[in-house]
Amino acid sequence: MSRLKLIACGLAAVLAVIAGTATAQPPKPGVKGYEVEWVYRVKYGFIDEWWDLFRKYQIPVLDRAKQMGYILDYRVYHPQFHTDEAARWDYRIEITYPDREANSHEEEIARELFPDSATRKREEQRRWELTTNHWDLPIFQVDTAKGR
Repeated sequence: MSRLKLIACGLAAVLAVIAGTATAQPPKPGVKGYEVEWVYRVKYGFIDEWWDLFRKYQIPVLDRAKQMGYILDYRVYHPQFHTDEAARWDYRIEITYPDREANSHEEEIARELFPDSATRKREEQRRWELTTNHWDLPIFQVDTAKGR
């Protein structure tokens, strides 16, 4: 993934968070917290390498954030069947934070867990090279009894 594409993805993620913060959305009915969905599409033929890198770095960060109370819960999804290219995604991670502010601790936790920052940076860069599309967006479940 080119540097410009990485910057564009990062800017899109920041804008999504800002948009989600500006428009307070109710959480899922019965769920307290702020939910965000990370969605990834990976280059064909590289899903195993991508998953190994994600599991090496992101899952421990999510687990530690959950232990520390920054995350209430997270769920990882992978499709069972194929779909058309326009709708294709390879991994979705739904994260429930106690509030919007709690989702700002990822980097400090990563530094704590992985003190060899050069290796982490290099391997995470590789994961992003294998990512063809990615987005983060705040999500909420619509209570159909109340409408939007």
